[in-house]
Amino acid sequence: MTGPAVVLVGPPGAGKTTVGALLAERLGLSLRDTDADVERMAGKPIPEIFFQDGERRFRQLEAEAVRSALGGHDGVLSLGGGAVLDDGTRALLSGLPVAFLDVALSDAVKRVGLDAPRPLLAVNPRQQWRTLMEARRPLYLQVARAVVGTQDRTPAEVAAAVLDALELRTA
Repeated sequence: MTGPAVVLVGPPGAGKTTVGALLAERLGLSLRDTDADVERMAGKPIPEIFFQDGERRFRQLEAEAVRSALGGHDGVLSLGGGAVLDDGTRALLSGLPVAFLDVALSDAVKRVGLDAPRPLLAVNPRQQWRTLMEARRPLYLQVARAVVGTQDRTPAEVAAAVLDALELRTA
């Protein structure tokens, strides 16, 4: 096994899970989402991990989930929005087919609503999202082999753009 065929990174609302499912279908592979892995490991939803155990514990679980997925999944992998904050994760992503799904705030709001149960966006969500992106954008760009804008594109169009950008053939 050489690792995932595609790794998707980006902020909340970028469409990583939706686009990942389309990519998996087109490539004839499975989809794995590290946020779902974290919830399984903890036995509770991410907001509860944040509120009961703290962000530090969540980030530890997230890094563990990413390491496991990168070492044991050869399909499409969707990483949580903050996974790139971990130095070890960024090192593991080096050389892999990583696509950064770049989304504008207005589109992120339409897709997930900023009133959704997202712990880091709980207070003043628009400003928090902007602050997150200022900190994370350089990290997304650091790990990405391709940057795919999502503005004015359907999930199917984004998936096609990822396949083109990473020069992948469909099944």
